[in-house]
Amino acid sequence: MTYQFRFQKILDIKENEKEKSLAEYNQSVADFENVANKLYDSMKQKEVLEENTISKLNQGMSVQEIRHYQQFVTNLEKTISHYQKLVQLSRKRMTEKQMKLMQHNIEVKKYEKLKEKQKMSYTASMNQLENKHMDDLSIQSYMYHGN
Repeated sequence: MTYQFRFQKILDIKENEKEKSLAEYNQSVADFENVANKLYDSMKQKEVLEENTISKLNQGMSVQEIRHYQQFVTNLEKTISHYQKLVQLSRKRMTEKQMKLMQHNIEVKKYEKLKEKQKMSYTASMNQLENKHMDDLSIQSYMYHGN
């Protein structure tokens, strides 16, 4: 007779939920990294543009070029602001997915611990039953050979 965990189907469901949660969390991390990289690239682009503008201002530049650079900087600032909001949303979503993953992980561990305890109890009772059976055989053998 083998051990059968009575909540095995529930444990399987919880493990599937945990796997889905892990996949969602990994996707949210990837999304966050993607948006954060875009923010970094935009900020780096603005920094390079400002450095170029300063060097060109020192060399002399036309009013039309100054307006062009100013318009480009304004657009970059809007883009940076947009990406900052996206980074905040992505970070929030990633944190939520992490919390959900941790909850599913805890649930799975509870069922695994319960399974372990029940298996130990089952093993102990089977050993006790086996010992009792061996005692009965020993007594029967003694009675049969002893008389």
